[in-house]
Amino acid sequence: MANKVPKSVWRNPIHFLAFGLGSGTVDKAPGTFGTLAAIPAYLLMQNWTDQNYLIMLVVTFAFGVYLCDKTSKDLGVHDHPGIVWDEFVGYWITMWMAPAGWSYIIIGFILFRVFDILKPWPISWIEKVHGGIGIMLDDIVAGLMSFVVLQILVHFVF
Repeated sequence: MANKVPKSVWRNPIHFLAFGLGSGTVDKAPGTFGTLAAIPAYLLMQNWTDQNYLIMLVVTFAFGVYLCDKTSKDLGVHDHPGIVWDEFVGYWITMWMAPAGWSYIIIGFILFRVFDILKPWPISWIEKVHGGIGIMLDDIVAGLMSFVVLQILVHFVF
């Protein structure tokens, strides 16, 4: 069964990271749980300079391409639902330059999940790309779209 959680998640550090430190192993809505699991790391990084945060995003994206590609190939399943490293990075993109505070964390979470679930164009088109880059890119674009909306809200609504 393609969606079954492989035991390697708990034995292989690459799979463990790709599965969001285990957050992607839940039966229902692993992407949502993966995004929730990204929040504690965000809390540790939210006060970084914009430049350092951007460097972190580039590094975690590049690392994620490797993690997701390797895990996907090892499991023989393209974009297993439990692979949620892409949700981590997508959420962190959403939150880049967001003001501190739980209201922004929650709004960013909701925005990212909406874009990630509904997959408006071009996300729906990018999602068809295979390999680690494809697994990562649709969530990167969802994160960028969420980032733009959150910044509009920050600067013009709140």
